[in-house]
Amino acid sequence: MVGDGAGAVLRRALRVLEAVAEAGDGVSAKALARRLELPLPTTYRLLGTLVEEGYLVRLHAERGYGLGYRVVGLYRGMTDPIVPPAPAREVLAELHTTARAAVVLAVLRSDDVVVAHTETCAAHPGPGAVTGEPLPAHATAPGKALLAGLDGGRLADVLGLGHGPLAPLTPHTLTDRRLLDRDLLRVRSAGVAVEVEEHARGRAGLAVAVPHPGGRAALSVVVSRADFTGRRWELERAVREAAVPLARHLSAAPGVAASG
Repeated sequence: MVGDGAGAVLRRALRVLEAVAEAGDGVSAKALARRLELPLPTTYRLLGTLVEEGYLVRLHAERGYGLGYRVVGLYRGMTDPIVPPAPAREVLAELHTTARAAVVLAVLRSDDVVVAHTETCAAHPGPGAVTGEPLPAHATAPGKALLAGLDGGRLADVLGLGHGPLAPLTPHTLTDRRLLDRDLLRVRSAGVAVEVEEHARGRAGLAVAVPHPGGRAALSVVVSRADFTGRRWELERAVREAAVPLARHLSAAPGVAASG
């Protein structure tokens, strides 16, 4: 069928685009063909189309290819609706300074917990995720804060239970659904989600849900495991206090996380 052929070409083109992104600027057509196990003429045709459409550029100095500038437009089209307004970002920046911790605002976008904004520095690097990047909901404090507010059906969708078991990211990750459900009960009761080395070794954090008309959001801080042990209640108090003005500012920008 023509549709099947077009679908196959589209999949190959997407694989080329992803391979260029992974390889970085200057990757050659021959290297891409070897990597993707595609005939060289096919690879050149796909590269030519992607260059013509602006998704790749031909880098003459490096004699290879790089991502094109239309990719930036795609990224902005995805992240602009979830980035919080300036007053909300000011609250996050102040929390970063006063709490001496990395700050992450996450939102529920369809069935994914996604980073909407981070405030980090060299001393407090955070989870290593950028705006628009999904977080593992079962293994992060903002993820669990958002999961705790969902009914059973939506909870299963966000956890992706139809696509296999929960992924163990560290030895402390909760991969047993019964243990996770028990943890979410504690989150609902206490109003705060906590994770200690479930997402990354040596890191810990906590989060609270931030209800607003535009969707679902969670505010979290991330610190070292050692720092968390001595400052847990101080951090919770700081996050709860910051969540109040943050909710007000998010309410004034109903487009944030509206797809949640």
